[in-house]
Amino acid sequence: MNLTNPIAERPNKKVYRDGNLTIKLMNEGCSAADALNEALNLSIVYDTGFPVPALHEVCKIDGKWAIIMEHIEGRTLLSIIDEDPENAQSCFERMVSLQLEMHAYKAKRLRHLTDKFHAKIDSSGLDATTRYELRTRLHGLPKHNKLCHGDFTPGNIIITSDGKAVVIDWSHATQGNASADAARTYLRFMLAGREKQAGTYLRLFCQKSDTARQYVDKWLAIVAASQLVKGNPGERELLMRWAHVVEYE
Repeated sequence: MNLTNPIAERPNKKVYRDGNLTIKLMNEGCSAADALNEALNLSIVYDTGFPVPALHEVCKIDGKWAIIMEHIEGRTLLSIIDEDPENAQSCFERMVSLQLEMHAYKAKRLRHLTDKFHAKIDSSGLDATTRYELRTRLHGLPKHNKLCHGDFTPGNIIITSDGKAVVIDWSHATQGNASADAARTYLRFMLAGREKQAGTYLRLFCQKSDTARQYVDKWLAIVAASQLVKGNPGERELLMRWAHVVEYE
């Protein structure tokens, strides 16, 4: 494998291009279970027919787990938005339409979003009263089985030269409630300091899906609690404010 052409770097991985392949090389702390689970998620979603890269193999390179997949040539929707802000509205229109298209798919072999959130709440570090309130809220929300990305942001959408959209990075994929997926996207915009874009996105999502904003808001505390597990100090104050159900309501 040729690891001389890096194309992206994240806190827990580096991404390289080798010809027609993309190599996602995990850090040493990544377990076999995490790498294989992400590869399994990608394979499950690929089988639905939704536009994602094809998986080639999972292996170890220099003692680190690597996921090798089809390389998708193009630009991220995030780069298009940032480079041409005057046309950002049309980009957000396309992003929301693509997300709603994704939610129309079913992937019954994926883990259910509700189970994942219960585990995240238990590991959030929040006090017992808040954890109880969050679990109670989660239990009362509808349990759908729509395909959910879990990190549906413009940076994970690639627009190819012929105008097709391909969605990457399926490590957080689940089946569940579409409004939870939207709440997660909204939160990611807010944590990135893109408050105006967060508002634009959520307004469009609610309009196009005919979903009440209040219904998406009910998921925000749960999604914020799940994000606390990552332990990012810079995010903690905002997440704690959202995750505390009593204060939030």
